[in-house]
Amino acid sequence: MRAAILDDYQNVAMKMADWSPVSKDVDIKVFNAPFASQAEAIKALQGFEIVVGMRERTPFPRKVIEALPDLKLLITTGAKNNSFDIAACTERGVTVCGTGGFGNPTTGIAFGLMLELTRRIGFENARMKKGEPWQITLGMDLEGKTLGIVGLGKLGLRAANVAKAFGMKVIAWSQNLTPEKCKEAGVEYASKEDLFRNADFVTIHLVLSDRSRGLIGAKELGLMKSSAYIVNTARGPIIEEKALIAALQGKQIAGAGLDVFDVEPLPLDHPYRKLDNAVITPHLGYVSQQNYAKYFPDIVEDIRAWLDKKPVRVIK
Repeated sequence: MRAAILDDYQNVAMKMADWSPVSKDVDIKVFNAPFASQAEAIKALQGFEIVVGMRERTPFPRKVIEALPDLKLLITTGAKNNSFDIAACTERGVTVCGTGGFGNPTTGIAFGLMLELTRRIGFENARMKKGEPWQITLGMDLEGKTLGIVGLGKLGLRAANVAKAFGMKVIAWSQNLTPEKCKEAGVEYASKEDLFRNADFVTIHLVLSDRSRGLIGAKELGLMKSSAYIVNTARGPIIEEKALIAALQGKQIAGAGLDVFDVEPLPLDHPYRKLDNAVITPHLGYVSQQNYAKYFPDIVEDIRAWLDKKPVRVIK
């Protein structure tokens, strides 16, 4: 039986788990680079009964699933994956399984982006390594600033607690959020408009859905202070890309910290790569040693259990 491990960009999949429980039954091929297109993915994955995806790096919509007649087991890292068409898998008898995860690595990326935007640590490090003149940055402390959190779920709550440790004032809004929920979390409820008007930093912690796609556009960005920053570690399409590029190019806001994008990997000619007021990272949110150390052993368990006809962590 053949298994494909996809999008192992760091070439660590075979090192992060003991594969011996399945190695005698399964021939494993690791793909380290992303597929250039859907057609390339379909061609490369012919003949594989088992496919392991890394989050949403390679989507599996109905068209792809129906083009893979040998596919029997599809695994995603994490407990769910909105880029997998579960209904199409069910119709074709494909079992879909997930894995556990570790902690909340996205929080560190969100605040890392805020610190780079304000204190320019990476920028000054690069200057020092090049032998350039001593400091040129006049940074801004997070303490005393207002953080506006869009989405006060598990990830948003963690961000709120970190912000309070930095001495920030925290306000929050989402479509379903109530003042009572905010009070329980020790943060201040704000309307959508007031959040964007008053926040020095806006950080997004929502799941991408029909309701959240394009939730932040020219109107919301237009409400922000010219000194304010927006940070997105959730999903790219939550912010209207053209509107954000225009706001950054026109210096309408101070800057943006982005770990997620409409198209990933980010094209080499993308405008974000040329903007001095944008700090961009290649979707590092879930990429941590601890998370991978949970993902890959769970993948081995998923494959072994499925081979034994007792699948675990099935996603329906």
